[in-house]
Amino acid sequence: MRPSGDALSGGCLMHVTARSDYALRAMLVIALSDPAPVKSETMAQTQGIPASFLRGILTDLRRADLVFAQRGHEGGFTLTRPPVDISVGDVLRAVGGELTSVRGLPTGDVAYFGEAVRLRAVWLNIEISINAIVDTVSLAALLSPVAENGRRRGA
Repeated sequence: MRPSGDALSGGCLMHVTARSDYALRAMLVIALSDPAPVKSETMAQTQGIPASFLRGILTDLRRADLVFAQRGHEGGFTLTRPPVDISVGDVLRAVGGELTSVRGLPTGDVAYFGEAVRLRAVWLNIEISINAIVDTVSLAALLSPVAENGRRRGA
C-alpha cells in the first residue's frame, strides 16, 4: 500500500528542505553552547553539514537577526536572544520564507470559483495548523531534558 498523497511522486503537503533541517540543527548547536560562541566549522563537523552550504545558512540567520557573528580567533556565532524566545518557525522562515504555498502562490492569495470555492479554507487551515506548531516550539523546548517519550533522559 502506498502512502496517501503518493510520497514517491513528491505529493506531500509539507516538505522540509535540507536547508531548513541544517538551519535548525545549527541553531540547536549554538543554543546548547550559549553564551559561548560556536565556530561554523564546529557546527559543520558535529552535524555533518557541508561547510559551504552552512555559511549561506548562517548568513540568512544573521540577516534575520537570529544569530550574531563575532570575528576573530575567539569568534563564532551566538544567539541574539534566549533560546526560549526563538521558535522553529523563526528559523524556518529565515532560511526559506513562508512555510506554505499553493501552486507557488502565498496561501492567502489563492482564489477558487464554483465547486472549489471552499478549498481555499482547507489550505488556510493547513497553514494555520503548521504555523501553530512551529511557532510554539522553541529551541529551548527542543533542548529540554525531557525525551520524546515523555520521560526524563537518564530515567
